[in-house]
Amino acid sequence: MRFGNILLGLSTAAGLAVTASAAQAGGLLPGAAFSIDCENGAVYRLTSGAVAEPGDIVTARLHLGRHHTAPVRLIPMGEGYRYAGRGVWLDGIGEHALLYRSKYNPVACTVSRI
Repeated sequence: MRFGNILLGLSTAAGLAVTASAAQAGGLLPGAAFSIDCENGAVYRLTSGAVAEPGDIVTARLHLGRHHTAPVRLIPMGEGYRYAGRGVWLDGIGEHALLYRSKYNPVACTVSRI
């Protein structure tokens, strides 16, 4: 019993040391969330998982409705960005973006951090 407690204490201490060194060495940070306010009155949300650097979102989830979430991936484009998923993509430069839910009908949107 005593040996088990010692092993548990050592493994916990080792885990904390690894976590601390990963944070110091640029480990993963909590994800980010953005609000996408569109001219058609709809408000969508873009959320990511853990990231390596602040503001660096490569994969995310675009919340299109109450029960509809689309996984999207970042496609770098010259000066702007594109988050694309099946049947939906968001093209933007800075806080100005166009949301395409169908091929030829973009909706102008403003992107802001939540």
